[in-house]
Amino acid sequence: MLFNSYIFVFLFFPLAVAGYYWLHHMRLEKAALGYLTVMSMIFYGYNSTRYLIILMVSIAVNYLLVRVMNRWETTAGRRLFLILGVLYNIGILFCFKYYDFFIGNVNAAFGTDYPFLRLVLPLGISFYTFQQLSYVIDSYRGDCGRYSLLEYAAYVSFFPQLIAGPIVYHDELIPQLRAEENHHIQYGNLCRGLYAFALGMAKKVLVADTLSKVVTVGYAKVDALNSVSTILVMLCYSLQIYFDFSGYCDMAYGIGFMFNVELPVNFNSPYKAASVREFWDRWHMTLTRFFTKYVYIPLGGSRRGTVQTYVNVMIVFLVSGIWHGANWTFILWGAVNGLGNLFDRIFDFALRRIPRAVRVAVTFCFCTVAWSMFRADSVGQGLRMIRNLGKYGDGRLYGELVTILNQTVEVRLLGRMGLDPLIQSYPWVVPVVFVLLLILACLMLRNTQEKVNDGNYGVWRIVVIVVLLLWSIMSLSEVSAFLYFNF
Repeated sequence: MLFNSYIFVFLFFPLAVAGYYWLHHMRLEKAALGYLTVMSMIFYGYNSTRYLIILMVSIAVNYLLVRVMNRWETTAGRRLFLILGVLYNIGILFCFKYYDFFIGNVNAAFGTDYPFLRLVLPLGISFYTFQQLSYVIDSYRGDCGRYSLLEYAAYVSFFPQLIAGPIVYHDELIPQLRAEENHHIQYGNLCRGLYAFALGMAKKVLVADTLSKVVTVGYAKVDALNSVSTILVMLCYSLQIYFDFSGYCDMAYGIGFMFNVELPVNFNSPYKAASVREFWDRWHMTLTRFFTKYVYIPLGGSRRGTVQTYVNVMIVFLVSGIWHGANWTFILWGAVNGLGNLFDRIFDFALRRIPRAVRVAVTFCFCTVAWSMFRADSVGQGLRMIRNLGKYGDGRLYGELVTILNQTVEVRLLGRMGLDPLIQSYPWVVPVVFVLLLILACLMLRNTQEKVNDGNYGVWRIVVIVVLLLWSIMSLSEVSAFLYFNF
């Protein structure tokens, strides 16, 4: 089930919220938590019961492993169950996400003919597996409290963050679900949640889905693009993934607030970053902190000298690339970002002398070119896209890219308002202005967390919430999945 769907907005979510608070109102605390868990399972299993079975088995196995591990008093016994827990979770990810990629490369390298499993990747498996890995490791370290199976199942399956994050730690969510003051409707949180949800849906439906049409055509016609068209497609994808992921994070953040749960911030205006290092402090923040806590620091972090620090950084970024998908494009993208991070570390003193505005512009360009490889179906296609930057051609935008944006409902409405002669005479104006305005919005406007937490919920903001929700809902002719559902 998707946040940006009629069944979620008009049926599932109202039932989830109303039932949860009604059961708490009746003093049925366990029933309320059970109801939330069941609704989360329905949300996850809406499109496939097989996905749901995998999730439920994963929850049961990890909870059982930790319970048994906690009964052992010897370090060796606890370490054994830690290893079993890590191997189980990594093994599940490998089988569903990486096995066919691994076998394909083995067959290509050695001329073998090992069969593929061809398993369908369960939605959100990378996210809920990492959450459970953190639970297993923290339990081994003695950093976990005692949770019932119901509390643990609610933590893992909590539907706002289940499919595409943020990656939430047990001690961030379970105490909030336990807190009695959170068991009643708090109208301040309800306003904050609705506002964040409205902003997120607008980003996804009105912006990201519009840009996706340009990107789809651009990558289907790579060889027909000149440098100008290639730049437009690259910018459109850079903005698409920004508004798509930002939109999801806003909606998840907003839904959490409506359950009186504050999810960790996962997206903090990353295109305002003045370096690759800062970018990764702002983009998918909970993934960065996961790799920092469970990969970078155990490897030694920055405690073992400069060379080892650089090696650890590259390992983290290569793992991050692999985490995003079983394709060499993701691994290359991770390596490029790792090299960018190392460049920032090595030349930090000199780079700080450059005006911040220049560094922000360069970082944005770097990330945009890197995203082009991330989006590509193959390394070859990604390299062709990058080579196109030097193919000037006739200097005109590829016609189909222009047509797509000029045929949107909003542009046709502008035409009926008297701008049609301008649009017909200069069809490139709409795409160029649209992209430039979005870039300026990324660089200059406050982000959702800043707006949500300012406490200003007067008439004007209520009007904005209503208009954005109505506009987005009326634009739900095609329900599209969020990009990070693929990871």
